Amino acid sequence: MATTETLTAERILATTEEVLRRHGAAKATVVDVARALGVSHASVYRHFRTKAALREAVTKRWLDRTTAELGGLFERPSTEEERLRAWLSTLFAAKRRKAGDDPELFATYEVLLGENSEVVERHIADLVGQLRRIVEAGARSGEFAPPAPDAALTARAVFDATNRFHDPAYAREWTSPGIETAFAAAVDLVVRGLRP
Repeated sequence: MATTETLTAERILATTEEVLRRHGAAKATVVDVARALGVSHASVYRHFRTKAALREAVTKRWLDRTTAELGGLFERPSTEEERLRAWLSTLFAAKRRKAGDDPELFATYEVLLGENSEVVERHIADLVGQLRRIVEAGARSGEFAPPAPDAALTARAVFDATNRFHDPAYAREWTSPGIETAFAAAVDLVVRGLRP
């Protein structure tokens, strides 16, 4: 049996994902997580005070993976148009991968996302913040027109304009014939709209 000394928040979160995958959001309990870890449920509660806090942390961890993957694009040299195209493509690919590779867990996360609007709002704010960096850098380099009325609003407009390709509500469409063509057309339209 595992001891509480070896129990970490990260280990709990990884195990919680497995439990959610097996049982779904409606049936998974902290007792199930503790059992899978070989500890008492009180040990889990030492790291996460409530079931809601644990579910929120799992949701945040899942969303943070996408944010980190997108953040890596800022480390690569490229034009801002290339970066924007890569950012949008990476976001779409990440969301499709999550929906397609692990549909049980994706369905569970759709439930959790609905419960944790604050976590989702912070995630969206992070993503829009990354888009804002691209818009601002593109305006400074002359690739994009100066954002009107400001970069934050322009970044949010780009995010909203491509919603079909990253909002889980559209996940069923992500494997439809022609989705790649639709995505490319949307990205081209957005880029043309940003040019001076």
